[in-house]
Amino acid sequence: MTELTTHFLSIDIGGTYIKHALINRSGQIIFVKKEETPKNIEEFKSCLTGILDQYKGQVKAVAVSCPGKIDSKEGVVYHGGALVYLHQFHLKEFIESYMNLRCAIMNDGKSAALAELWLGQLKDIENGGVMTLGTGIGGGLVLNKALHSGSHFQAGELSFMLLSTNVPISLETVAGAKGSAVNFIRQASNLLKLEDPLDGKKVFEELEKKNELIYPLFEEFCRNVVIVIMNVQSVVDLQRIAIGGGISEQPILVEEIKQQYQQLLASAPLLETMLTPVEIVPCHFRNEAGLLGALYHLLEELEGN
Repeated sequence: MTELTTHFLSIDIGGTYIKHALINRSGQIIFVKKEETPKNIEEFKSCLTGILDQYKGQVKAVAVSCPGKIDSKEGVVYHGGALVYLHQFHLKEFIESYMNLRCAIMNDGKSAALAELWLGQLKDIENGGVMTLGTGIGGGLVLNKALHSGSHFQAGELSFMLLSTNVPISLETVAGAKGSAVNFIRQASNLLKLEDPLDGKKVFEELEKKNELIYPLFEEFCRNVVIVIMNVQSVVDLQRIAIGGGISEQPILVEEIKQQYQQLLASAPLLETMLTPVEIVPCHFRNEAGLLGALYHLLEELEGN
């Protein structure tokens, strides 16, 4: 066995790109490549086999992070998040048959939580969570130092948390909409009259200047995130929650979330008395979270821990 065959292939399937990396057992990434995510299932299969071909004979097993509701035992994707064509695709079986190697698959939000559990902000935490802010709100819960997937592999799907008592339920009022980083950036870009409706860089430049045109919108967005955090905290009593997603690279985001959290507690003394505050921190891993978390899940399966 050569040195390379002690390494692992990790694949992170995203709505825009599919990243793939060679990683060793310690979580050291040797290199990362990426391909544009295909638009249909046939193109996806072709792209995936092209990626796998690059690593044949070089890796010990394959790990995958994927959007959607993932049956990690059977290796089947349901719904697929933005990649609806992956619904009911037997991804694990497809890869194992093609590579003749073991494969393990995990939801992308839960992969982020596993990355933090393994080598990041949740490493020494008994009970913690990850909240990823993007198109919706993804996440993962770590309870008793282990990922909590739930009875139907959907624990941590924070986008579907209800934030309104109105009936019928409007999708605009669920957590995934009210806490959507993409929606916030789009609304802020519109107020600033930017040519690019998703110019996050410019939006945050203006937020750093406390631009009065968009800062109230930012406060509202962070307050919505805090309401989700409070709801989670009331159910599972976490020590720490790490905020992820591309937007979390901006230090002002976690600062404002903390500020809104303190304001919410101060506005309701009973909450402050009865609920121990959760520590809010940025995720340690961002672009690498899916790759590392998927590998951690694979190692758990291979090593039986």
